Amino acid sequence: MQSKKDSSNIDVRKRVPRGTLFFVFFLSLFKAKALRLGKRKIGGTMIMNRMITLIPAYEPDEKLIVLLRELKDKEITSVVVNDGSCPGYNPIFEEAKKYAIVLSYEENRGKGAALKYGLSYIKEHFGSDDIVITADADGQHTPSDILHIGSFAAGHTDAFVLGSRELKGKVPVRSRLGNGITKWVYNTFFGQNIRDTQTGLRAFSAKWIPLMISIEGERYEYEMNVLMYCAKHSFPIREVTIETIYIEGNKSSHFHTIRDSARIYREIIKFCASSFVSFLLDYAFYAFFVFAFQLLGIGAYVVFSNIFARIISGTFNYSINKKIVFKSKERIVTSGIKYALLCIGILVVNTAILSILTNRFGFNALIAKPMVETIMFLFSFVIQRTLVFPLSKGMKHIHIGREATV
Repeated sequence: MQSKKDSSNIDVRKRVPRGTLFFVFFLSLFKAKALRLGKRKIGGTMIMNRMITLIPAYEPDEKLIVLLRELKDKEITSVVVNDGSCPGYNPIFEEAKKYAIVLSYEENRGKGAALKYGLSYIKEHFGSDDIVITADADGQHTPSDILHIGSFAAGHTDAFVLGSRELKGKVPVRSRLGNGITKWVYNTFFGQNIRDTQTGLRAFSAKWIPLMISIEGERYEYEMNVLMYCAKHSFPIREVTIETIYIEGNKSSHFHTIRDSARIYREIIKFCASSFVSFLLDYAFYAFFVFAFQLLGIGAYVVFSNIFARIISGTFNYSINKKIVFKSKERIVTSGIKYALLCIGILVVNTAILSILTNRFGFNALIAKPMVETIMFLFSFVIQRTLVFPLSKGMKHIHIGREATV
């Protein structure tokens, strides 16, 4: 008769069906493979997503191959889009095929077009639960940062994640100035505090690919248009700190300072153009009323001329800004009342300053007008952006440091 102590030593394989053991064995293999494909620990939670790095490349060098090799070692899938590079760069792309999927077309279409081309491919060949990471081909983005931002995006699939540089230390003057101006304009225009508006390292869930493809822009302006879309439609933006790397003064960049900056600032230029046309209209009627009231011998002609001219130009400016510049969906009654209050406030301040300059300091009325309008321009813009034609509510923007995603 076998004792209880002896029965506890019975081989477990005799008590567990062999089929179950095989199932457990294969399940463990599957889990191990899934781990390598994208299982990451984020805030104590294990997230499983495949990471796909999308790299638009125009006439790249060996740095692209180094990046692709390291990404493959980390078992991150890479998709490279040859954006119409010259035939002399074919050897680079042939080498790239050892480590990545390479897509090509003959004519250069621009970074935005290349990204959309790659996104279309990913949409057709990968799952909507995967994570897409866009990176540059010039070596500015390290594999560790790509993995870092991808891991964070896997845990925040309803956000658009930026790999933001702190731009400290030795940063090329052109890059520091360009990013500084763009950041200031964007933050002022949309009321968002983003550190790095020009970063090419970005990540988001593949379920947002149709949306990303639908956003306008074929060249460098596309990346700014994406940020503007996020701001206008309350799409959450999160920033993750990455390394700041500029190789050889960033001379490999294909960014055309004047042409591409004009594309990036196109939306901002709309407001300036609207304001300038409104100013010309305002000034023309102001000058007309000044001369008319002087001929009629009406006193306080500066005050009355300014009021009548502002009513005409203000009506025009409101219509243009609502429909074209800010594309506001707010009810006409609501935005109209707020705009009218803004105009009254600006008119009071504007008229007071005009009166002081012309009566107390002896300025010519036609010279004082543009001086005052220049002072009031930025004030008017900020108020219109934040109060009269505000962005949709619910915008979320959070800075995340490296330590937050370890």
